[in-house]
Amino acid sequence: MKNKVDIEKTYNHWINTSDKDFVTMMNLFRSKDYHWSLFIGHIVIERLLKAAVVKKISEHAPFSHDLTKLAQLSGLLFSEEHLDWLDTISTFNMNARYDSYKEAFYRKCTLVFTSEWIDKIKMLQSWTKEKLSE
Repeated sequence: MKNKVDIEKTYNHWINTSDKDFVTMMNLFRSKDYHWSLFIGHIVIERLLKAAVVKKISEHAPFSHDLTKLAQLSGLLFSEEHLDWLDTISTFNMNARYDSYKEAFYRKCTLVFTSEWIDKIKMLQSWTKEKLSE
C-alpha cells in the first residue's frame, strides 16, 4: 500500500509543478522573455505527460524530455496534429538550453511565433488535464 501513496504523491507533484510552471511561462511571456517562456512551456507539458504516465503504469515516469515518447507511454490518444505540436515543443527544450542553438532560437521567438506556440501549449495543457481528470 505504501507504493500507492508514493505514486499518488508523485502524480500530484507533476500536476502541481506543471501548474506553477504555467504561471512562470506566462510571466516570462509578458516580460517578453519569449524563448524562455517557450522553454518553460515545454516543461509544463512534460510534467503533465509524466503525471499521465505515472497514472497509467503506477510507477515513476522515465527520465526523458521527449514529449512524443512520453505521450506514447501515457496511453492518452493524441491527435496527429497534437503529436506534431509535441514534436515541435520538444525542440524548445534543446533550443533554449544549448548555446549552439540558442541564438537562432532567440531570433525565431518573435511575439507572433511565441504567441502561436503559447496558445498551442495552453490547448495541450487544457486537453491533457481534462483527460487526466476522467
